[in-house]
Amino acid sequence: MQDDNAPISRRKFAEELERYRKGSVSRRHFLGVTGLGTAMAVMAGAMPMLRPRGAHAAELGDRAVLATWPNYHDVENFAIFQKETGVATQVNVFGSNEEMLAKLQAGGSGWDVFVPTNYTITTYVDADLIEPLDLSKLPNYDAAAFDARFADAGTVNGKLYAVPKNWGTTGMAWDSTKAKAPFTSWKEFFDLTMTDFSGRTMVHDYQLTTIGNALKYYGYSFNSVDPKELADAEKLLLQVKPHLFAISSDYQPSMRNGDAWMTMCWTGEGKQMNRDIPEIHFALGKEGGEIWSDYYAIPKNAPHREAAYALINFLIDPQVNAREATAHGFPVADSRVNALLPKEVLADPILYPAADLLNVQEFGAAATLTDPNRAELMARFKSA
Repeated sequence: MQDDNAPISRRKFAEELERYRKGSVSRRHFLGVTGLGTAMAVMAGAMPMLRPRGAHAAELGDRAVLATWPNYHDVENFAIFQKETGVATQVNVFGSNEEMLAKLQAGGSGWDVFVPTNYTITTYVDADLIEPLDLSKLPNYDAAAFDARFADAGTVNGKLYAVPKNWGTTGMAWDSTKAKAPFTSWKEFFDLTMTDFSGRTMVHDYQLTTIGNALKYYGYSFNSVDPKELADAEKLLLQVKPHLFAISSDYQPSMRNGDAWMTMCWTGEGKQMNRDIPEIHFALGKEGGEIWSDYYAIPKNAPHREAAYALINFLIDPQVNAREATAHGFPVADSRVNALLPKEVLADPILYPAADLLNVQEFGAAATLTDPNRAELMARFKSA
């Protein structure tokens, strides 16, 4: 993955501009890749005279650095936040929780806010990498408004370390114009990758989901760390590897321009693609897979702590969060936000799957984040 702080080259900018003009990538992708979506934020951070002077600018500082996932925010909300506070939001994008953990363990991340997934939070707490949240600085947080399934992981040993952002599932997206029948299982996903969709399938650059879904092929737990079961998953992944188009957590551009026909896919991104290109469908594996929830947390030694609290508090405001949900398409666990969303959104089967499909999905387990066997398996798979 390229350095998140590196500027985009002129050649890359021109390529992305041409793809956007042709309609092969979305406006959201174009703004995110080129940095135009946060250009004014970056300029304001470098040139103080351009920054609006919000009422709390002196105490908040001039910026907040957010480490998050691809296609996961409404960039216009960052502009509103800057206008209200004078704080520019700088966004670093990551494709896996392992990358986030390694960055924090190395020290000096420079992050003020990051977005960990439910199963990782205890690891961050045990490693003393995040701090308990001061709820007096988060007046927009109402614990009673959140579905406990997607909020409980933020509390460890009776202390609140993270507040919910979104939840969702990990399924598969495919181009229905290239498929003979709908996909319904991970067995179909991997089998057809080696036949009809050879050279056109993408899997995540993320051990939890790529290994987890390979485990589901055999009916094992998504979270298994059993050596024999991991060996079976590795055998499958090595068989599949020559048939893959790419291993990447940033799969939307290739799916949108037709280079890839199928990919492992998170809920909201499946909805984003289906909304823009109805021929791209999304489904869960009937044998199970992942259900997840993401959170906002503040790392220890965050350089702009007050700005971090202000940004989180802004983003969990129900009105702001409703705009976020409308833009990125991931389900929200906050009942106040859901009350503001159209009924057709809450009834969408991509976002809110049927109970029989949802009930067989598994939340990630903390052991998978640091299990050496899974880490080594993923490394061998990628290098094969």
